[in-house]
Amino acid sequence: MKTLQSSLLFFSAALLLNQPCMGAPGQWEVTGSMVQGRNQQTATLMPTGDVLVIGGYADGSSLSSAERYNPVRGTWSKIVGLPKGIYGHTATLLPNGKVLVAGGFFKNNLRAAELLDPVSGTWSQTGHLNSPHSGHTATLLGNGKVLVAGGYGCGTICSAVDLDQTASAELYDSVTGTWTVTGSMKQPRGSFTATLLPNGKVLVAGGFKLNNGDLSSAELYDPATGRWTYTGSLVTARSGHTATLLPNGQVLVAGGDKDNGFLASAELYNPVSGTWTATGSMTVARYAHTTTLLPDGTVLAAGGLGGTGDILASAELYDPATGTFTRTGDMNDARAVYTATLLTTGKVLVAGGTGGVVGYLASAELYDPGD
Repeated sequence: MKTLQSSLLFFSAALLLNQPCMGAPGQWEVTGSMVQGRNQQTATLMPTGDVLVIGGYADGSSLSSAERYNPVRGTWSKIVGLPKGIYGHTATLLPNGKVLVAGGFFKNNLRAAELLDPVSGTWSQTGHLNSPHSGHTATLLGNGKVLVAGGYGCGTICSAVDLDQTASAELYDSVTGTWTVTGSMKQPRGSFTATLLPNGKVLVAGGFKLNNGDLSSAELYDPATGRWTYTGSLVTARSGHTATLLPNGQVLVAGGDKDNGFLASAELYNPVSGTWTATGSMTVARYAHTTTLLPDGTVLAAGGLGGTGDILASAELYDPATGTFTRTGDMNDARAVYTATLLTTGKVLVAGGTGGVVGYLASAELYDPGD
C-alpha cells in the first residue's frame, strides 16, 4: 500500500540552508513559529484573515492540538484542540462560519466528524460519515454542501494494515448536520486531487490504487445528478501531485509520483473539451509539495521531495501565458508535507512539514509575490 507516511520513511531528511531576503518581492521572510511542530496538518483561512491549523502528526503520534496564526502580529497562539489526535483528515470552512473536520485517523475511527466554532472556540460532534475515509478530499460545493470522496478506507479492524483505497463518496449538509451517500467514483483512489470547476462540477484526477499502481484516469462529479462520469485521462499517470484552478478555468496538475519516481512534468485540463495537454515542466521533480494560485494569476510551486529523495527548499512560478516555470526565491527551510495558504494580504504562508534534523518543523514563513 502506498501512503504518504510510509513513503516518507524512505527519504532523506536533509535540510537545504538558504539565506533569506527579508520582505523582498519574490522572496521568503521568516514569521513566527507554530507552537507545535507537525506535518500532515490542515490549514484553513478564516474570514478574519487568520489561519487555523488543526491536528497532524509528529514524533510517532497523531496530534489533537490546534492553533491560530495572526498575520498582523505574525504570531501563533494555541486554541482548544480536538478530543483525540488526528491526521489524514480534512478541514472545510462552512458557509455558517464553522470548520468541519472530517475523517482521518481519529483513534482509528475514520468516520468521525467534528465542528469547530471559531467564535466560541469550542468543538462539537456532528454526524458520522457513512464510510471510513482518510487521506480523502473534501470539496465545498456551490450549494453549500461538502463532498467527501475517496482516500483510504478500512474494514472492521481499521488498522494500518487493513487500509485500502475506496471509491465511496458522501455529502455533508451543515443545516442538518448529517451525511448522505452520493454516487461512488468510478475508480477507488488515494493520493489524488479534487478541484471545483467554474461550472459547479468536481474534477478528480490521478491517484493510486493498490495492485493498479498510479492512475491516469480522471472523472467528474455532477452535484445536480449525484453521479460520476469519466472524462479525459491524464497524459501521465501520477499520484501525490497538486491541482490548481487557473483564472481561465483550466486546471494545472503538477509533479507527483509515477512508479516510485518523482515527476517534474505538468499538464492542463480543459473543462470545455474534457482533455489534458502537456505544458512546461517544473525545473525540478516534486512530490508532497504545494502549489498556490497567486493574485496575479501565476502559480507558486514550492518544497516537497525531490527526484533523489531530498527535501527541497526551492520554489518556482508557473506563468499560464507562457506555459513555463521559472525559479523564484528559495524557502528558508526545506520542507515537505506542509501547508500553504494564500493570505488576504496576497502573501503565502507556509507552515510545518517534514524537514531538518528535528523531523517535524514548527517554523513558518511568508512568500511575497510583490506587485
